[in-house]
Amino acid sequence: MSTFPVGLGKGPIRTIFSLSTITWISAKLGTMILLLFSSQTFLDEDLFIQATTSENTTGLQLHIFNQYVVMDNGILQVNLSKPEGMVTGIQYKGIDNLLEVLEDETNRGYWDMVWSAPGITRKKGAFDRMEGTNFTVIVETEDQIELSFTRMWDPSLEGKVVPLNIDKRFVLLRNSSGFYTYAIYEHLKEWPAFNLTNTRTVFKLRKDKFHYMAISDSRQRHMPLPDDRSEKRGQALAYPEAVLLVNPVEPEFKGEVDDKYQYSVENIHNRVHGWIANDSQVGFWQITPSEEFKSGGPFKQCLTSHVGPITLAIFHSTHYSGGELILQFGSNEPWKKVFGPVFFYLNSLGDGANPFQCLWEDAKQQMNDEVERWPYDFPASKDFLSPKQRGTVSGRLLVRERYVTDDKDVPGNGTLVGLAAPGVVGSWQLECKGYQFWTKADNDGYFSIHGVRPGTYNLYAWVPGFIGDYRDVSEIVVTPDGDVDVGTLVYEPPRTGPTLWEIGVPDRTAAEFYVPDPNPKYINKLYVNTDRFRQYGLWERYAELYPDNDLVYTIGVSDYRKDFFFAQVTRKTGNNTYKGSTWQIRFNLDNVDKNTTYKLRVSLATAHVSELQVRINDPDSENDPLFTTGQIGNDNTIARHGIHGLYRLYNVVIPSAQLVDGNNTIFLTRELSVSPFQGIMYDYIRLEGPQSSNDNNNIGFSS
Repeated sequence: MSTFPVGLGKGPIRTIFSLSTITWISAKLGTMILLLFSSQTFLDEDLFIQATTSENTTGLQLHIFNQYVVMDNGILQVNLSKPEGMVTGIQYKGIDNLLEVLEDETNRGYWDMVWSAPGITRKKGAFDRMEGTNFTVIVETEDQIELSFTRMWDPSLEGKVVPLNIDKRFVLLRNSSGFYTYAIYEHLKEWPAFNLTNTRTVFKLRKDKFHYMAISDSRQRHMPLPDDRSEKRGQALAYPEAVLLVNPVEPEFKGEVDDKYQYSVENIHNRVHGWIANDSQVGFWQITPSEEFKSGGPFKQCLTSHVGPITLAIFHSTHYSGGELILQFGSNEPWKKVFGPVFFYLNSLGDGANPFQCLWEDAKQQMNDEVERWPYDFPASKDFLSPKQRGTVSGRLLVRERYVTDDKDVPGNGTLVGLAAPGVVGSWQLECKGYQFWTKADNDGYFSIHGVRPGTYNLYAWVPGFIGDYRDVSEIVVTPDGDVDVGTLVYEPPRTGPTLWEIGVPDRTAAEFYVPDPNPKYINKLYVNTDRFRQYGLWERYAELYPDNDLVYTIGVSDYRKDFFFAQVTRKTGNNTYKGSTWQIRFNLDNVDKNTTYKLRVSLATAHVSELQVRINDPDSENDPLFTTGQIGNDNTIARHGIHGLYRLYNVVIPSAQLVDGNNTIFLTRELSVSPFQGIMYDYIRLEGPQSSNDNNNIGFSS
């Protein structure tokens, strides 16, 4: 009869038990044994397992095996590989494993990254699951278990492993219906240079159970199966992520498009998302209590949950931004950053309740509780700073826009105020090495930013309804438990003269412009009546709506909600060939002042491998433009169903000699066209009258 050693009790007691005693062991350890053996990899080497078990009277238990460690608080059990730190199983409410048991244990729950060394030409870099090489119990008390899985770098690993010390932490608290994870990345000064493109956590749930996904009040639905994306059941579209469901397992999804990018969310709104198991009324939720450790600021968009069923916590990526947001480290650049903690919350309902609405509302309440608790006081790493080790910055921000506020200083509506590394106006969009701290000012313009890590920052702000960005030129030094009052600050948006006309709303998105109905062959039913820009293939609709001539917009006649297409895209001319487009804005001017200049403000919501040229009353694109952006952008927003990417503001001076009394036309030509996904989205366009005596030259990002 085969036997295996198992440790029981509070100390490292090891005893040999026969398989006939497994029932007694299961009773002693709860249902953990079922979870362990369901992973299958324990069934090698004649079933020999060695374990050390610690338990206390509060229900927290830690079971340490040769190749696994299990955290158990009586509500859930989390099984991790040792020393790699992969989450191989999560047991909850009688379900032996919420994670996909059909996947290899290394492919269920994990941290990963994509990195490269300078000079490496691989398009996407090297993929790294960040397997730990050393396991340590950091905290084991009646209130908390915290585990560390580390991988330390040394010169013998150069070119093989990313030059970082990595410390992955997992935390289980008493009476908590979930677990936390965070990680500390460190690059020492003497280590080689490298680039970091993406880092995240991934959890793959059981496809036989989790079918309902929710990422917001209006964005939730039953989802297709991953099998529906296979070659036998789906048709790949213009890129691999987008698949037309031709013969899905469940006929209700036939004719729909599935694409993970249809479920992206901005950092500021990306607080909770996840899945519900239809049969057992169990929810699995990823909760992000703060975006301080995320790259790109509050408007950076990231993936959330998608068909798999998969739930992601993205800490850094280049999506909707491009190469400008790649983390680049030099060979003499020390760096350390804490990503997280994020919380994985499990909930359930009894029979009879509406599981989808109730579980979602409960998850939102838990999210609010986590946000209120931030910054947490329980992480054991000295690199995660507790509330007492952080400071506060407060003040008031007002807006002075003489043609809108009559030279009065007034509070904005929905002003966002933030702290980020010192830089230039709008540079927070590209900040990814440090931390950012943002809040919304109240109706009177007052703000208070709590939980700020000690350091030196610039204060930045953006006011909806006004173009440009605010940056306070003074550097702010935050100290532990310090309170900095910056007083009253005044933002004067870019303005030269009175508005002669405007198109759109300055809100950093193209959402107010005309978004067409999608091709009926490429529908996602979730977005029929909301967020229509998330439908697949909208870039093809422009040529269908304007088959012969490009868009013409007439001031005073046209309505930007109906007549201004949301994206200036390429036009297909043949087999994989494309050309640019020239849009016209027609307007009338009376009594042009020939002794001064006019100014055209063009703010872009996004750009992808494009050049925008501006000409005045000159339809000949062969002539030199009055203004050109040059090649800009690698946001890829159009293909990824976004409505904004990186914000860019351009201020074009128009000599009055180029304008005439009566009818005038501005020609906006978008050049560079080799792909259907190249294009720009406008945020807002405004023509200002002659320059006044007090010109404000404040400009936005990439002007």
